[in-house]
Parts: sequence; structure tokens; C-alpha cells
Amino acid sequence: MLISIIVAVARNNVIGAGGKLPWKIPGEQKRFRELSLGKTVFMGRRTFEEIGKPLPGRFTVVISRTKNFEFSNCTTMPSLQGALERFRDEEEIIIAGGARLYREALPLANRIYLTCIHRDFPGDVFFPEWDREAFNLTYVQKVEGAIPYTYYTFVRKCRK
Repeated sequence: MLISIIVAVARNNVIGAGGKLPWKIPGEQKRFRELSLGKTVFMGRRTFEEIGKPLPGRFTVVISRTKNFEFSNCTTMPSLQGALERFRDEEEIIIAGGARLYREALPLANRIYLTCIHRDFPGDVFFPEWDREAFNLTYVQKVEGAIPYTYYTFVRKCRK
């Protein structure tokens, strides 16, 4: 199983503001849809509540110890480790936030799909620090626009 993190980060490392995504950039979420469609997506409770429903065309797993969400194509697991064990036969798991889940998943991640927004945004949630030296950069695509951004893919180097 591949464990992949997908995240969009402002230049100042912000990923959230007041429980919401701090930007609305046309086309920016296209890569998220393309990479996660047909896969199992893990997200924390707050991220799920911001979205408000399971993601179409994906199986959504909400990681929460305090609430239980059961919908068609959606379940709740109390821990990341328990969810990884339950879904161990999946080809790729997509970790879609928030900050706490990212922090827990970073040491386990094989791949990081990173979108860098080339602007600072005010916010109160930040992507955790991570060791870029542990990963190889394998993909870069710059996207111009009113607020430009760049897609990156990082793949973990072989563990020793």
C-alpha cells in the first residue's frame, strides 16, 4: 500500500483559516480530484465537517475519536493506525488533512502531492515541517493565473 499525502500550502505554510480553506483559486483543486478519484481518502473530522459530505467517486474514511460518520461510501475510524490496518489491501491511500492527520502520517508517507500557492494567506492552521531530504522531487507543473501555484510530487527515498 502506498500512503500519499495531498495538500495545498500557501507560501507562508498556511493550509486553513477558521475551519475553511483560505483561498478559492479556479482550477487549483483539479489535481486533488484527478489523484484521488476511485481511491480511499482519509481525513480528519474537522476537514470532513468543512466539506460536509463524503467525496463523490471516492471512499472517505474520517479519522475521529469523538464523532461517528456513516454514509454511503464513508466510514469513521478512531485512529490512523487502525484505518491503515483495515484498508491495508488498498493500492494507494490518500491523506487529505488536516494538520494533525498530516503530522501523524508524514513519517509513514511514501509520496507527497504538494501544491504551493505563490502567495501568503492569513490562517490558523499550518502544514507541519517535514524532511524534504527524505524525498526525491519527481514532478513539477507551474500554473499561471491571478494567483499562480505549482504542483509538485515528492517520492520517499529508499529507507535504510
